[in-house]
Amino acid sequence: MKTLGHWIGGKAVDGTSGDFGPVHDPATGEQTTRVALASAEEVDQAVAAAKEAYQVWGTVSLARRSTILFAYRQLLDAHREEIAALITAEHGKVHTDALGEVARGMEIVELACGISEKLKGELSTEVSTRVDVASVRQPLGVVAGITPFNFPAMVPMWMFPLALACGNTFVLKPSEKDPSAAFRLAELAAEAGVPDGVLNVVNGAKPAVDRILEHPDVKAVSFVGSTPVARYIQEQAVRHGKRVQALGGAKNHMLVLPDADLDHAADSAVSAAYGSAGERCMAVSVVVALDSVADDLVARIAERAAALRIGPGSDPASEMGPLITGEHREKVASYVRGAAAQGAEVVVDGTGYTVPGHEGGFFLGVSLLDKVPAHSDAYRDEIFGPVLCVMRAGTYEEALALINSSPWGNGSAVFTRDGGAARRFQLEVETGMVGVNVPIPVPVGHHSFGGWKDSLFGDLHIYGNDGIAFYTRGKVITTRWPDPADTGGVNLGFPHHD
Repeated sequence: MKTLGHWIGGKAVDGTSGDFGPVHDPATGEQTTRVALASAEEVDQAVAAAKEAYQVWGTVSLARRSTILFAYRQLLDAHREEIAALITAEHGKVHTDALGEVARGMEIVELACGISEKLKGELSTEVSTRVDVASVRQPLGVVAGITPFNFPAMVPMWMFPLALACGNTFVLKPSEKDPSAAFRLAELAAEAGVPDGVLNVVNGAKPAVDRILEHPDVKAVSFVGSTPVARYIQEQAVRHGKRVQALGGAKNHMLVLPDADLDHAADSAVSAAYGSAGERCMAVSVVVALDSVADDLVARIAERAAALRIGPGSDPASEMGPLITGEHREKVASYVRGAAAQGAEVVVDGTGYTVPGHEGGFFLGVSLLDKVPAHSDAYRDEIFGPVLCVMRAGTYEEALALINSSPWGNGSAVFTRDGGAARRFQLEVETGMVGVNVPIPVPVGHHSFGGWKDSLFGDLHIYGNDGIAFYTRGKVITTRWPDPADTGGVNLGFPHHD
C-alpha cells in the first residue's frame, strides 16, 4: 500500500503526526493508499517554507515567473494522461472526464502565463502641478487553498497558478480522499523551475484546515466545497484578519420552456445531471419544465438515463463511474428511497444497481424523480450524486420565482429558441453563472467563476480578473518633483489640485 506524505520546501516529506487517512479505489472499494494527516506543527512548517520563499519570489521579475509557468504548462500537457489516471484511480470519474478536468485547469495556467498584461498599473501625469499619481498591484505574501474531492486537479489549478504568477507563495490543502493528483501537480511545478517553498502541499483534515485559518502568516484563503464549510471558512478566516473567497454548494436549475428543442434539452439534462456521477457543483440538480412539455421531456430523459453505461472509470466503455465513498453512496441513495413518501414520483430508481465483478465498488445507478415537492429533502438538500429532480410550473414567472427562492445561486440554465425569453431570464435569474441552451455554464479561464447567495462567501469570484484582484492588493503612489526655484513653504490646508 502506498503512503503519501506532504510536499514542503520543494521536497516530499513523511508525515510525523502518526495520523493517516484511507484512500480508496471507488471502483473496487479497496484501500490503495494511506495519506498522512498533517498536525498543526506540520502546517506551520509549510507556512514557514512559504514565508521564507516569498522573500525572493515576491521580487522575481514577471518575465521570469511567466517563463516558469510556460514550462509548467508544457509539463502538464506532457503528463495529462498520467494526471487523469490518478484522478480516475482515486475519485472514480471516467478517464475522458478526468482529461477534461486537467484541460480546464490548464486554462488557468495559460492565463497565468500572461500575467504581465494583467498586472499592468496605471499612471496619471500632472494631476496637479508637477505631481503624478500611479496605481500598482502587489502580492499579498503567503496564501492558501483548501480544495474539494470532486476536482482534485482542476480546482487547485484554479488557485495556485494565478497566486504564484502574482508573486505570492502558496500552501495547498487538498482533499484527503483523493490527494495524489495535487501532489503530482506540485512535483511537476518543481520540475518546471518553481523554487523550493513557493508551492507546498499539506494533506490533512479539519485540524490542518483550522491551523491554516488561524495562522498569522497566511494572508488569504481560497476554498471550494459545501456551503456549511464555506460559511465556516469565511467566518474563521475573517476572524483572523484574512482575505477570503469561499465557494459553497449549489442546487442548479435548468428551465425548459415550451419552444425548446426537447431532444437537445433531454440530452443536456442527462449529461449535466449524471456526468461525474453528479459530483459536480455545477451539475444540473433540478429541471423545471413548463407543464405543456413536462411529460414529454421526462419520458425522453428517462429513456436516455436507462441507456447509460455505468462502470469503472478506467473502462473506455463507461460513461459514468462510482461515487467517492461507500458512505456517500448510501447517503445519496437515501434521498431516492425516501422520495415517494415525501410526494415525488420515482421514474428511474438506481439504488439497486451493481456492476458485475465490482460488487465492492461504490456504484450507484442514475435516478430520476418527477413532480418533486419544494418541501421534500430531495429538493431542499444538495444531494451531490446522480439524482435528477423534475419540478413543474405553469408559467415562466412561476418557474423563475421557484428558482430564485433557492438559497443557492451558483448556476442556472434556460432552454429556449426565444431570444427575448432568454435575455429576460439571464437578467432576472439570481445566480452567478447562467447558460442559454448550455447546461453547465462554467466560464472560460479569462472570465471568473462564482455564484451568488449561499454559493459564495466573500466578495470576489475565483480565477479570471477576480482571481488576480484577490491575490494582489492595490497601492497608489503620488510623486512630486519640485522645481528648484520653488521655495515651498508651510501650508496646513487640506491638499487640493491646482
